[in-house]
Amino acid sequence: MTDATANAPAVRAPKVRVKGSAIVMGLYLLFLLLPIYWLLNMSLKTNAEILGGFSLWPQDITLANYMVILTDPSWYMGYVNSLIYVVMNTVISVAVALPAAYAFSRYNFLGDKHLFFWLLTNRMAPPAVFALPFFQLYSSVGLFDTHIAVALAHCLFNVPLAVWILEGFMRGVPKEIDETAYIDGYSFPKFFVKIFMPLIASGIGVAAFFCFMFSWVELLLSRTLTTVDAKPIAATMTRTVSASGLDWGVLAAAGVLTIVPGALVIYFVRNYIAKGFALGRV
Repeated sequence: MTDATANAPAVRAPKVRVKGSAIVMGLYLLFLLLPIYWLLNMSLKTNAEILGGFSLWPQDITLANYMVILTDPSWYMGYVNSLIYVVMNTVISVAVALPAAYAFSRYNFLGDKHLFFWLLTNRMAPPAVFALPFFQLYSSVGLFDTHIAVALAHCLFNVPLAVWILEGFMRGVPKEIDETAYIDGYSFPKFFVKIFMPLIASGIGVAAFFCFMFSWVELLLSRTLTTVDAKPIAATMTRTVSASGLDWGVLAAAGVLTIVPGALVIYFVRNYIAKGFALGRV
């Protein structure tokens, strides 16, 4: 060993310090995930164990609650009905909002600002305001207890939201792109589908995500406008009281399965959502 090596100061490993922000973030995540964990915990217990006492995890894990939902048509058809009208509403809302948002972002016309604000006021109004008019209207035209009835009713608050989101993305696309496409001989439909929509794909993903989620979690209109054929899972979960009381395990299992579609949507559009929140107004 040389003298230089012997006299060199010893290198100490840096101490790992836990920052206060990391602790706060960990506590915040724990606070958010605790209800979901407790829901999953209850779904794997029997009613006797749920009501018997406090436990952090199931003593005897059971999948009977999930089997009830997956084998009973009154339960699993609730998920099917919900998915049908939610997908219909998402497609209709985005399809209607795209040309409307393009008009607001590209043209100035009489009353455009007032019309845009009026669209947002429909989103601000609570669904209870429109429950009775929709019920009377759909009963008169024969659309009551159908999937399209709920899908169209949810367009009342999802279309303004989609227009507001998409207008912000479209305004960020230079108008010179439109003019260049017209000079190159593109018709408007061809330009809109092949050139313009790929440029705002992130905005379309964000708008579709919010339309899906708001329609999925909405209860009042979907419950008011359906009875049997199109009854959603949210309405089914509110009608589980029997002579013996609430079936807590089945309700918990239904809650866990209700979270799954939203989680899948977030997974598949996660890249669009990340870009969307960075580039759009939301």
